[in-house]
Amino acid sequence: MSRTRHAFLFDHDGHRTAEMAGGSWDFAHGHVVRRHSHPEDQLLFASEGVMTVETAEGIWVVPPLRAVWIPADIAHGVAMSGHVSMRTLYMLPRLCRQVPRRCLVINISSLLRELILHACQFSKLHMKVPAERHVIELIRDQMKLVESIPVQLPHPRDSRAKKLADRLRANPCEPRSLEILSIECGASKRTMQRLFAEESGISFSRWRQQARLIHALQTLAAGQSVTNAALDAGYSSTSAFISMFRKQLGTTPARYLAASG
Repeated sequence: MSRTRHAFLFDHDGHRTAEMAGGSWDFAHGHVVRRHSHPEDQLLFASEGVMTVETAEGIWVVPPLRAVWIPADIAHGVAMSGHVSMRTLYMLPRLCRQVPRRCLVINISSLLRELILHACQFSKLHMKVPAERHVIELIRDQMKLVESIPVQLPHPRDSRAKKLADRLRANPCEPRSLEILSIECGASKRTMQRLFAEESGISFSRWRQQARLIHALQTLAAGQSVTNAALDAGYSSTSAFISMFRKQLGTTPARYLAASG
């Protein structure tokens, strides 16, 4: 794991310099930000494109106009699918105490979206400056209302389950049965199902569905058609993919990825 560490709200002596900071970057398709950490909580927002955030615990896919919450000191890397306009806020740890201390992909309200874009115009925001304090407080209030969305993929830790997970992530349309794949990875079907349930918190079938959904989102963001994304992710038909997508995320792929949100 990389030991790269960046600080945005603290000086070299560890003294606080502000309560919040903003940053804006644009990246081409395929660009990867190597794994790093920082002492601040982070709200990572995609105003355009799809970002995939990976930690030791799992993967979170961030579609346009959504964000991922990354608590302080969690090492993470970010991969870009399609052209990505990244906007990010760094906050003092626990400034937003109501948000869980784990990574989450969240829906962003229209007001919070505008507040993020506005805050990113500042290098740093200070509570002692009235106008900046008002922005910070508005963001804190909006963060109380955020809702998480199911576009994450937990990493199993057991070497056998991890081997299978890596294989299915690389080839989500793998046609062979779980029984055959489990044996190839050194476990029985029943053992593999137990490992996924215990270590990822969801059943193997749900994990595999999530892996296919995430792969399809990345493929769509790279400019592929819905049909190509569906088949590449292992769905038998476009209609089956759209049906699953709507069930999981409440809308169609095209609307979900639309820049209008």
